[in-house]
Amino acid sequence: MRIVYLIIVLLHGLIHSLGFIKGFGFKEVKELTLPISKPIGFVWLTVTILFLTYGTLYLSNSKYAWFFGLVAVVISQILIIMFWKDAKFGTIPNIFILVVAIASFNYYNFQKLVQQETNHLISQNKIIENKIINENDVKDLPEPVKNWLRNSGAVGKYFISIGEVTQKAEMKMKPEQDNWMTAKAIQYTTIDNPAFIWTVDVRMNSLLNFQGKDKFENGKGEMLIKMNSLINVVNEQGEKLDEGTLQRYLGEMVWFPSMALSPYITWEQINYTTAKATMTYKGTTGSGTFYFNANGDVTRFSALRFKGNEAGAKRYDWSMNISDYKIFEGIKVPAIMTSTWKLDEGDWTWLKLEVTNIRYNKNASH
Repeated sequence: MRIVYLIIVLLHGLIHSLGFIKGFGFKEVKELTLPISKPIGFVWLTVTILFLTYGTLYLSNSKYAWFFGLVAVVISQILIIMFWKDAKFGTIPNIFILVVAIASFNYYNFQKLVQQETNHLISQNKIIENKIINENDVKDLPEPVKNWLRNSGAVGKYFISIGEVTQKAEMKMKPEQDNWMTAKAIQYTTIDNPAFIWTVDVRMNSLLNFQGKDKFENGKGEMLIKMNSLINVVNEQGEKLDEGTLQRYLGEMVWFPSMALSPYITWEQINYTTAKATMTYKGTTGSGTFYFNANGDVTRFSALRFKGNEAGAKRYDWSMNISDYKIFEGIKVPAIMTSTWKLDEGDWTWLKLEVTNIRYNKNASH
């Protein structure tokens, strides 16, 4: 569909060159019956250049492509109105291009907003310089948590203050959905002042996609999902979401092992391979349970989370099940996992996630 759209843009742009050809008298253009002056002919050429530029920038995924598309459509439509008798059918591709350009503009604004929020989030968190995690730091933790920190390589490494996690995923929006949707995501997490911001681009099919943002900051959660960057599908805040987002933050400790030392988290050992963590931060509290194998690898995290933010929302078991690991910057972390809700009607695995890269104690890069 992307290539088809690009072809439409380029052909539509090249058709405008006919006005230039007629205006300068290079060749007779029978399709244009109305007279065209040289200055107006130059405007027709300008629109051609604008559409070709827009097509090139669109192909290269430039974040500024929308600007050239909007300008091209506006000037093109003015010319079409001036020469309505000959050019009226050009309105159809203009409408098509206008919708895509507006969606691109909204996507640009969405990404700009995310960048501003990310920069603010990171600016509120200081990197703890030259702090090495040692055995004395972990001595009061439950045995399975200590084993995990040692096995992961976190003991002996610098304390993690900020993390950037790049992900690719497959998702299902509803339990009855058959096809998986592909997605790319990036998350920034801060430890000193607990917070994260996660943004995702999801392709539903060749025509539809959505952008999502989850955020946890100052003990509050937010969720925003926009269809094709145009329509708000979800825009939620509230106490149930606050708790659920905190639990998600807690579970994602698996990528940032030094978070286990946070003063906002208390631990309770269940048995030799299981420990429960409870986090309280700025009026919001949530708990979750970590499961480990004999080697000290974390294999699963589960929590009773609210599914939904509406008044009647109920808590269900929500789990991250880990199947493989990678080493990033000397720390072994879960890299391949699934996320599952245990609902009344049965289990719903809605996410397959792969971590492709992690950077620690770096500033935002996107």
